[in-house]
Amino acid sequence: MAQTELKAMSFPFKDPKFIFFTDFDGTITLKDSNDFMTDNIGFGGDMRRQGNRDVLENRKTFRDSFREMMDSVTRPFPECVDYLVENIKLDPHFNDFFQWALKNEIPTVVLSSGMRPVIKGILENLVGPDADKIDIVCNEAVAREGKRIDEEGGWRIEYHDESGFGHDKSLEIRPYAKLPADKRPTMFYAGDGVSDLSAARETDLLFAKKGHDLVSYCARENVPFTIFEDWSSILATVKKIVAGEQSVDEAAKEGFEMYKQDAADVKPANGHAK
Repeated sequence: MAQTELKAMSFPFKDPKFIFFTDFDGTITLKDSNDFMTDNIGFGGDMRRQGNRDVLENRKTFRDSFREMMDSVTRPFPECVDYLVENIKLDPHFNDFFQWALKNEIPTVVLSSGMRPVIKGILENLVGPDADKIDIVCNEAVAREGKRIDEEGGWRIEYHDESGFGHDKSLEIRPYAKLPADKRPTMFYAGDGVSDLSAARETDLLFAKKGHDLVSYCARENVPFTIFEDWSSILATVKKIVAGEQSVDEAAKEGFEMYKQDAADVKPANGHAK
């Protein structure tokens, strides 16, 4: 990826000093939309959770597990989008963070293993007109061969890349880290689950959601992180870093100390896939 292709260096602000990359499902949203769809109109929660355990224990790739989840949902895709827009809500503090980020010229980039029409639909519904200032890098939904996307069993997921993740989020972040020191922004990432594993090592400060699989992984692999419960704590930490009141290293150290003191309340293999 050439430097000229680094969209967050020019959209919606030119040469930002900070960039916030984030997962979508279960991180910006209160519920994981793909899990919700699989549990309620797909093959159900038990099979989904087993698939996530298989991924965490390296018995299956995320790519294969997630495709199985999506293939179990046969409802016409426009109906799936409407169903999720109706049922999925944002973290109540995300809009506060996003509006502050806009005022401080900090791009927000969604890196998701979900599908664009779902993500766009939910954001447009709950963020409003400013949703078009969020860059979205994700998977797509396409019609199966010989079928229409708006018929029963007519769609499938189309992955962003050929990796075992289907969308290797690290590939999006890494080119920014290679920018010259005088151009390179400070980078944040927020996530909660197994699709975030590839991104966990790539940014300057990782926010891992309390009680979810990403915390367990980071602690096991010695990946620096800090814990968040909702976007109010993310906003408070980022504000301090932007103001120069705390370094990213200090924030990560504080987060790991919280984990060691069992403040993280980890629930292993809880099945949050995004």
